[in-house]
Amino acid sequence: MKPKASVNRPPTPDVVENAPEREPTLQELINVKLIETGEKERLMELLRERLVDCGWKDEMKSLCRSVVKKKGRNNVTVDELVHVITPKGRASVPDSIKAELLQRIRTFLVSAAL
Repeated sequence: MKPKASVNRPPTPDVVENAPEREPTLQELINVKLIETGEKERLMELLRERLVDCGWKDEMKSLCRSVVKKKGRNNVTVDELVHVITPKGRASVPDSIKAELLQRIRTFLVSAAL
């Protein structure tokens, strides 16, 4: 019996036994280095702090409430809410916060010699 496909994510690809190892991408290497050094968690905490300070979090909370109120509490799923809110949330992050995080990442890359 074949397992049901997930509604929220694509099925896991079958593992190929003798697949050749591929080189990790630069993005993957950077991500691993950020995690290993704990810098990713520090950046995430900085982002949370900045988004709260500028009112972004309250704005998103208000937007969520308005969507739920419009559709009805029992007629909206978390997945639908995320689908509606994500593009608006990403677009409304202030440029100053994006620039600060980008600068912190660049500084990290220089210090990590990547």
